[in-house]
Amino acid sequence: MTIEELYDIYRKYPSVQTDTRKLQAGDIFFALKGPNFNGNQFAEAALAAGSAYAVVDEAPANADSRIIVVEDVLTTLQQLAKYHRQQFDIPFIAITGSNGKTTTKELVHAVLSAGYKTYTTQGNLNNHIGIPLTILSVKSDAEMAVIEMGANHLREIASYCEYTLPTHGIITNCGKAHLEGFGSIEGVRKGKGELYDFLRAHDGTAFVMWDYDYLQSMSKGIGRVIKYGTSAAADISGTVEQSEPFLTVAITKGAELPVIKTQLVGAYNLPNVLVAVTAGKFFKVPDEKIKSAIENYTPSNSRSQLIEKNGNKFILDAYNANPTSMKAAIENFAGIQASNKVLMLGGMAELGQESLQEHEAIIELIKQHHWKAVVLVGGDFLKIDHPFITMNNSAEAASWFQDQSFNDTYFLIKGSRSMQMEKVLA
Repeated sequence: MTIEELYDIYRKYPSVQTDTRKLQAGDIFFALKGPNFNGNQFAEAALAAGSAYAVVDEAPANADSRIIVVEDVLTTLQQLAKYHRQQFDIPFIAITGSNGKTTTKELVHAVLSAGYKTYTTQGNLNNHIGIPLTILSVKSDAEMAVIEMGANHLREIASYCEYTLPTHGIITNCGKAHLEGFGSIEGVRKGKGELYDFLRAHDGTAFVMWDYDYLQSMSKGIGRVIKYGTSAAADISGTVEQSEPFLTVAITKGAELPVIKTQLVGAYNLPNVLVAVTAGKFFKVPDEKIKSAIENYTPSNSRSQLIEKNGNKFILDAYNANPTSMKAAIENFAGIQASNKVLMLGGMAELGQESLQEHEAIIELIKQHHWKAVVLVGGDFLKIDHPFITMNNSAEAASWFQDQSFNDTYFLIKGSRSMQMEKVLA
């Protein structure tokens, strides 16, 4: 079966699923394989559960006209996504970076949705499976699409661009993340820069944080560069007017906006707000709608959430962590005016040979400030001699927390996804 023929089926049944537990009647089931699972084994069950078709790469013993056998299911899913993408002549905005991808995606989506029918990545579906699923969720009424791209090794972003075909792109930043896969900060920049490479080769547009010299350099040669930042050199510029408890941004150039009072924690979210304003202005969303969209956005899923509970305040930023985001979160927390502050930090993953050194640097940063208590949980924090409280995992940290009698105390809870630091508050 050709991709065109499969697309004809998809048009009749335009809902794709890879997990039988989430199947709904009329879905097309793609039987993906992984190290610990083989979706081919569930194809017949998917059909019995109401799936319209099942796409497999291992032919079953019992022939069924609703089973479509292909050479490789994942490749077919990606090719189908590309073919679907090619049916649209609308902006596809790709977002990648070491930190702030999801928040930026949510803000840009909120702003563009104020003026256009906009589809975007749901949750954290930003990998080789999630991105094609996101593209295939874009319906015919779409006027914009915002696609988040995560990556932990070279050529990954380049591969996503091959079927996303972005017309516009945003690299939030390039920090010390996934060093195990990228090898170095230079490797991170090369990997994330694959988005710029695609835009450069296809006459695309990049929204560039002009405060970062390395992004200025990386974006050279792209047909259209729209600049945002804190300086007058940017097309859209703004500053932090206030960052406690929530970030308030003053737009100083490029938009007739008074201050934007966000529900985001941390001055480090300034670039995320500015690029959302920039995208809105570029696509001619009215200023008042830009302001309203950003102010109404509430973070969720353990991303810079401010939670008040039992007389205490918690900055829950536990979705993920790397040295760059950890440093920014600690420095922001240190600047908050509160007499009782507690750090509860989980180890940072995927840092390769630099892991121990990066954890040591975080400990040295912690030592520069006064805290009521510091709890360091798991990972390479356990391999370093330091004066702080240590726990093996988030379950132990939760037990410690429950045994205390904190009141009128401010907490920062952060760690890599594998540490599941949100369990401290469970």
